Amino acid sequence: MSPAGNRAVEAAREYHDRTTHSYASVRQSGHSLDWDTKPFLYKVYPDLPVTPLPREFPQPVQDTLGAVNAFRGAGGTLTLEILTSLLFFTAGLTRKKTYPGGGEMHFRAAPSTGALYQTEVYLVAADLPGLSAGVYHFSPGDFCLRRLRDGDFRSELSAAALDDGIAASAATVVLTGIYWRNTWKYQARAYRHLFWDSGTMLANLLAAAGAMGIPAHLITLFLDARVNGLLALDSDKEVSLELVPLGSAAAPAVSAPVEPISPRCLPLSSSEVDYPLVREIHAAASLVEPDEVKAVRASATGVPRSVPTTLLALPEPLPVAGRPLGETIIRRGSTRQFSGQPISARALSTALFHATRGIPADFLPGPGHRLVDLYLIVNAVDGIASGAYCYWPEAHGLEQLQAGDFRGQAGYLCLDQALGSDASAVIFFLAELGPILERFGNRGYRLANLEAGVIGGKCYLAAYGQGFGASGLTFYDGDVVRFFSPHARGKDALFVTVLGRSVRGAPGIEVPLQIAKK
Repeated sequence: MSPAGNRAVEAAREYHDRTTHSYASVRQSGHSLDWDTKPFLYKVYPDLPVTPLPREFPQPVQDTLGAVNAFRGAGGTLTLEILTSLLFFTAGLTRKKTYPGGGEMHFRAAPSTGALYQTEVYLVAADLPGLSAGVYHFSPGDFCLRRLRDGDFRSELSAAALDDGIAASAATVVLTGIYWRNTWKYQARAYRHLFWDSGTMLANLLAAAGAMGIPAHLITLFLDARVNGLLALDSDKEVSLELVPLGSAAAPAVSAPVEPISPRCLPLSSSEVDYPLVREIHAAASLVEPDEVKAVRASATGVPRSVPTTLLALPEPLPVAGRPLGETIIRRGSTRQFSGQPISARALSTALFHATRGIPADFLPGPGHRLVDLYLIVNAVDGIASGAYCYWPEAHGLEQLQAGDFRGQAGYLCLDQALGSDASAVIFFLAELGPILERFGNRGYRLANLEAGVIGGKCYLAAYGQGFGASGLTFYDGDVVRFFSPHARGKDALFVTVLGRSVRGAPGIEVPLQIAKK
């Protein structure tokens, strides 16, 4: 890939095309996993000052569905205890499972492709009772913050994002992605996963903040190198992805000076494989000058959509799930096997409705606006005929594209995985990348994948809140588009979420981590 700036959109097109899956490409890749170099799942700073987080913190007790579709929190005060809760329900270690033979799996609050957890969490905070102002890394393994910088750096982060609200926030969460954690298994396609997985984490964070009354919104447009420098990232290996300001506090008069630092990190594995294509697409989608940030942000305008007049009306969605958000997140885990049994039309209606009520983000002008389209294969939903559909959030209805039993096709499209054929419903996220790249430049590629990840994460929460399962899958790109064509002609496949009834998991001893309620 040739060096390119954000407006040289052939870079995103080239990356997408070179990382598409087909039946042939998957079988001819020759890639195998080197278990001796599997990356460690936690980033370790051995020399930084440690701040243990309180073990007693409030849980988000609002009903799951109300929290999922909350657009912004409402004026609550961010305390250390509430901040701790938000960190836990976004990226915390929720339980461990030990398998016969001694294998152990750690489960976190949000799912991750391959359970590789390449998304790291940082914090740029003002002075809070019990926490001094500074730049911190959140370590879910020992549930601590480690201080990278001492002082108030909110103005520096605000300048990097050209957003005054950051300087007036009590703290800003910064999500980053470590390439090698995911490229180890998924090679160059892993760049897409950075946004799927950070998107599902953001679904948790925004829902938890809304449930606890903490104002929160998503910032995706910023000067990448400046944020990376503030966090002292090795940007050949780890990069900033998204920012989420939380709460409010008096803005600092001036930022502390940002001196270069190089805190020591333990290596993730004995060796790493470099994937230049990943670094190149990230560089091509990075914003370098303030005017670029302004120009891309100005592109966040509404695009009219022509909703079909004839749609299958869905049942009225449930207003509540009957399960608090905190309990839903703790009990959540990506479903590994579906029973093939149906869910109700109202259950599907509820998940779709609450997942698509909007994202408070700087690339969207408000609720009712979106970049991605949702296509479905309905396998087993009581009250809805099996077939292929397009979902229209604006009217909360389904456009039937083709009737019939497509279980076999659903499994095939999901990379020949039984999860696709055994699910009750399969949601395919597609987008017309051409106009998106024209509006946002290469950054638009990140935004489209991220939006799909956030909506997919909301589907997870809405499903588990109602008592059934969900999982995220990869797919054969071109075959997905062809299956839904001519309706989907000209679009690209981005992500898949499957919903359905789970079967009992593999044998093992599962130990939920104890959370002290406050």
